Amino acid sequence: MFFEHASVLIWLLLPLAAGSGWLAGRYDHKRQDARKDLPSAYFKGLNFLLNEQADKAIEIFIKVLEVNSETVETHLALGSLFRRRGEVERAIRVHQNIIARPALDRNQRARALLELGQDYLKAGLLDRAENLFLELAEIRLHNQEALKLLMHIYQQERDWEKAISVCRRLGRAGGPGFADVIAQYYCELAEEAYGRSDYDGAREEARRALQSDRGCVRASIVLGNVEAALGRHKEAIRAWRRVESQNVVYLGEVAEPLARSFQALGDEEGLYRFFEQALNRHPDVSLMLALADVVERHKGVREAEAFVVTWLRRKPSVLGLNRLIGLHIAQASGPAREDLVILKGIIERIVGARRRYRCHECGFAAQSLYWQCPGCHGWNTMMPSGEDHAAH
Repeated sequence: MFFEHASVLIWLLLPLAAGSGWLAGRYDHKRQDARKDLPSAYFKGLNFLLNEQADKAIEIFIKVLEVNSETVETHLALGSLFRRRGEVERAIRVHQNIIARPALDRNQRARALLELGQDYLKAGLLDRAENLFLELAEIRLHNQEALKLLMHIYQQERDWEKAISVCRRLGRAGGPGFADVIAQYYCELAEEAYGRSDYDGAREEARRALQSDRGCVRASIVLGNVEAALGRHKEAIRAWRRVESQNVVYLGEVAEPLARSFQALGDEEGLYRFFEQALNRHPDVSLMLALADVVERHKGVREAEAFVVTWLRRKPSVLGLNRLIGLHIAQASGPAREDLVILKGIIERIVGARRRYRCHECGFAAQSLYWQCPGCHGWNTMMPSGEDHAAH
């Protein structure tokens, strides 16, 4: 590892040493005299490096290799190399040394600020990184990169208001549209308000999310939760039913709360009709299980069994099989019931080990739904994986 590191540094710094004679010729005699010590200092630094005294070597390179228009790119590359290798303190020293030199032009200084800000970000010095990125955004140099990095900082800090502001600035700066991401930030605010029982605030933030992105499933789910918590079940049903037109793959996520709100209204017929029609349009196992519960309450266990068996013949699924065994257990007794209970326990362990959700960007899989993927940190990329079918 060390020799790989030394080799990279040597090749990175060789052009500076090779060019030192040419650079000396461009300056007056006083500068030339100062340059005479460059080769010996350079090789002294290499000697430290090869003797595994990297700190001393870097100190020499930073001191003797003057930052100017010919060498700034090499210094930036050196600092970036350190950061990529996790040597953040060294990266910071290199980039701070660049910024301290008066010979830099405006663009070179901005580039060094961007690099230093990324050093601070990797080191966890979020306040320092934020200040540098804000400065770059203000002077409109490396504007989009700085704003995207600010988004990253505000997400880490869960400062959703600032994150929304930065997203809007990015849009004005000609960057890609972030309406869907802004909607997710509003949903974060809505869920925080919901957690405080601030239902009016949660409703307002969820509506702002829908104004930003009419297709935001999460906003509809949150809005339904708010209305149900207030006992406004008709409004809750209206919000949750919107999910079908927004992105039908998430409809199963609201099957249970929908059933509870229909029941709270005493509208079992409306519940049955909704799930029957939805299941005809979208053969989803979560909807089937919700409808099986309705059939069991309305028509009894045997009718529910027949309904689930018909479904399984059409679309085999582990969850459906587990529900069928549960219905059999309700009617069985003695050793047969004991065997079914054992079988159901085995199937439930299989179901519990499966990953129900998968990110369509990076493939990260989880048993819970995350609106921001823990793997690639993309928003709204996790969805039901569709891995329930027995064929899998």
